[in-house]
Amino acid sequence: MHFIPEDLDNYVVNHSEDEPELLQQLSRETYQKILQPRMLSGHYQGRVLSMISKLINPKNILEIGTYTGYSALCLAEGMKSNGELHTIDIDEELFDFQRRYFDKSTYGKQIFQHLGNALDIIPKLDMVFDLVFIDADKENYSNYFNAIINKLNTGGIILSDNVLWSGKVLDKTFKKDDTSTPALIEYNALLKNDKRIETVLLPIRDGLTISRKM
Repeated sequence: MHFIPEDLDNYVVNHSEDEPELLQQLSRETYQKILQPRMLSGHYQGRVLSMISKLINPKNILEIGTYTGYSALCLAEGMKSNGELHTIDIDEELFDFQRRYFDKSTYGKQIFQHLGNALDIIPKLDMVFDLVFIDADKENYSNYFNAIINKLNTGGIILSDNVLWSGKVLDKTFKKDDTSTPALIEYNALLKNDKRIETVLLPIRDGLTISRKM
């Protein structure tokens, strides 16, 4: 989704950092072989994630929702040399695909995959994080926030993707079987009102929120 005219959006992309070759390969193969390739973070948002991570220089990163591994590799670009990135996904069919690209990168030994329900896995991770990226099932965004907020260092950052949901968050008449839109409306209100964090919502692609733990 474009929140600015497409030609201006193209100008923004063309005047941002180039997409690394490995990520170009990952993107091509995702579109060729994997269902719902639009779930990929993609060139521009990937560079945004990379830049944010480089500014934070996190030691430990948690990603909820791996998909084919594109965003994990972007976030890993800013990780400390002794850091770890833990990424959780429920789709076992993508596990080997992710691993192949992780191992092609310079961060392969620092990226740890977890397969299963994130709400079961997060409490078992015996560490605290400097950066968390939430990009999974929208119905559980608030639950993911509550699961990770006490595992986030002071000054740590939570990035939340798809928070504008193609503009549906403005729709007060969503369909009864639409569980994602009301969940995101609730989540956006949670981020705004929770006194433990400060939040800015950016109209990047489908909406990206940056929340900092106070």
